[in-house]
Amino acid sequence: MKKRDYYFDNAKFILIFFVVFGHLLRSFIDDNGVIYNIYKVIYTFHMPAFILVSGFFARGFSEKGYIIKIARKLILPYLIFQIIYSVFYYFLYNESKLVLSPLDPHWSLWFLISLFFWNVLLIGVSKLTPAAGLGTALVFGLLSGYFEGLSNWLSLSRTFVFFPMFLLGYYMNKEQVMMLTRPPFKITAALSFAAVFAGFTLYPNIDYEWLLGSKPYASMETGAVAGMLIRLGIYLLSTWMVLSFLSIVPKKQYFFTSLGKNTLYVYLLHGFFIRVFRESGVKNFFTEPETFLLLALIALLLTLLLSSNPATALTQPIIELKLSRFSAYKLKISIFFKAYRKKILSN
Repeated sequence: MKKRDYYFDNAKFILIFFVVFGHLLRSFIDDNGVIYNIYKVIYTFHMPAFILVSGFFARGFSEKGYIIKIARKLILPYLIFQIIYSVFYYFLYNESKLVLSPLDPHWSLWFLISLFFWNVLLIGVSKLTPAAGLGTALVFGLLSGYFEGLSNWLSLSRTFVFFPMFLLGYYMNKEQVMMLTRPPFKITAALSFAAVFAGFTLYPNIDYEWLLGSKPYASMETGAVAGMLIRLGIYLLSTWMVLSFLSIVPKKQYFFTSLGKNTLYVYLLHGFFIRVFRESGVKNFFTEPETFLLLALIALLLTLLLSSNPATALTQPIIELKLSRFSAYKLKISIFFKAYRKKILSN
């Protein structure tokens, strides 16, 4: 059996933690400038890095039945959770009507449908040279801002905007990624994070929605040329921040390393907790700097919980439409209790 790569498992776990933490922070960005700047720093790299890593592992697109395989892996969970979240929001927000809209992704579900499209696009774009492929993807990403109809419909805006990052990951090899982890790059990365935070502090009017890639230029209240230039600047910033993040990811095995393979579970499930948190009075407790540190701890604990073996075993049937994790976990529990019972009887 091929040994899993600790580096990429570490990267995925840390990134999914930042996804959860960022979503928790969203409730406070209007009231606290420091939190708003931290939030924007997180959004410069966490999803772009996830997308780059996804592109790095998208190697099997030429295999027979690949499209069916990724459709089963991505589109089926997307459709299932579109329904689940629709029902959840109906009760949470006391909506007057239950609306099921498979073409309008709920909140974070955009990533699944965009990831499917990126894999499909890769079949054609992979025939180009890396320079031509990245150049073409960049042009489409910049031009997509002129089409207001792309916005959230089938996540087409984000699909085009973030495709260059997916392609960059596809074109990178392991040696290039590992080169980023050398000590000089780590120092540069640390300085980069500090510099970007300082930049957002000095220029607080930079709208975080530029980092989401989901809005056309017109809705961002900017001119046609200015909008394209700002998006180009965001591309440069996010690419630099993603590379900076990759340079500081640890390569050794830690207590959370093995959980990095379960990020899809955390991604799909954490939204229920985040939405309840936003609607509850609990969030009013978080007003001081020390309470925001507690918020980071909560994000870590939630990430650990949702990526744990019990959580993934229980939810695998609706996420992967399989029972393998549940069967394996049930077997482990059975073996544990048999051994425990044997020990008790022997005493």
